[in-house]
Amino acid sequence: MSLPTKDKILETRAVARHFTSGDSLFGEKKVVRAVDGVSLTVRRGETLSIVGESGCGKSTLARLLVRLIKPTSGEVLYDGNDISTLSEREMRRLRGELQFVFQDPFSSLNPRMTVGAIIEEPMKVHTRLPRTERRRKVADLLQKVGLRPEFSNRYPHEFSGGQRQRIGIARALASGPKVIIGDEPVSALDVSVQAQVINLLEDLKDEFKLTLILIAHDLAVIRHMSDRVAVMYLGEIVELADTDALYDAPLHPYTQALMQAIPIPSPHRRGMLADLKGDVPSPLAPPSGCRFHTRCPHATAICGTEKPLLSAAGEDRQVACHHWQMITGTAQDQNSEPPRTAAADRRFALYRDWSQEQHKAPSTGSRPRNTQRRSENA
Repeated sequence: MSLPTKDKILETRAVARHFTSGDSLFGEKKVVRAVDGVSLTVRRGETLSIVGESGCGKSTLARLLVRLIKPTSGEVLYDGNDISTLSEREMRRLRGELQFVFQDPFSSLNPRMTVGAIIEEPMKVHTRLPRTERRRKVADLLQKVGLRPEFSNRYPHEFSGGQRQRIGIARALASGPKVIIGDEPVSALDVSVQAQVINLLEDLKDEFKLTLILIAHDLAVIRHMSDRVAVMYLGEIVELADTDALYDAPLHPYTQALMQAIPIPSPHRRGMLADLKGDVPSPLAPPSGCRFHTRCPHATAICGTEKPLLSAAGEDRQVACHHWQMITGTAQDQNSEPPRTAAADRRFALYRDWSQEQHKAPSTGSRPRNTQRRSENA
């Protein structure tokens, strides 16, 4: 389904990013196809999650979306303009609208700067606010992310991991962005702190009318706060769907494997894992045809020779698989449900419980979440 231009805020068209390795013993250069021909549309005001195994290219794609790196080929459009061709000076004007929250809350903050200076720096670059107004806004942002204004005179090493990630979020908000990309923003945090940061992001998204793009591998986090999910495998998107639809009935064999791999704290469910063969192929030499066919239990001869295109598979849903109709039909005939939904629901309940505990404390700076939000919006 084609969206009106006003509903699109970010879009990629067959974007690719290839990295060239150093010379080998015989003088040949090797090419790593980190992202290879990804076409994706991000809707204004939504939360889109990009998931996949480590090394699938999701973090590279996130950096392409904000032009932290340039694409090898293809286009990246922001508000209808191709930012991949802009000069550094032209791109600097847009940096305030496209902000990034990094995965590591320890190394992403300058240890020689105070927290106040870290948050104030984007305002100096992207706004014309006077000094007194910048200082007032720093205090306001610290309160919004659940920290005390007097913390502005402290240094990053004086804070915990969760507090540092809150500081990183406040810094991202300082320039008045329209889009925030979080590259696994909670993966380095404890589970209890993850719940706080997740709810904080949701609250801030509503308050500041943001568009969120999340890079993650924790499927429970994704179900809690995402509107749509894009599943990546070896540099390509293999499935794109509404979150509820994806969790209720994943179509691509790789998505099914991800769902079934969610840990379940029960010794009686250990044998119900996905039957994947082999390891992830190297991006230096990706398989021909479908890149997942070397591990797929449903692969046939056509999968090794012909590349499946990302095509419509129902309303507002796309999948890149030659046999997805046959696979889902077989699953319905067997009348069996894999453990993906139970696993996700258990993890989701864990986040919800921590969330409720967190909002009992007055210092969180966040309003209570409606735990039924996803089902009401469905």
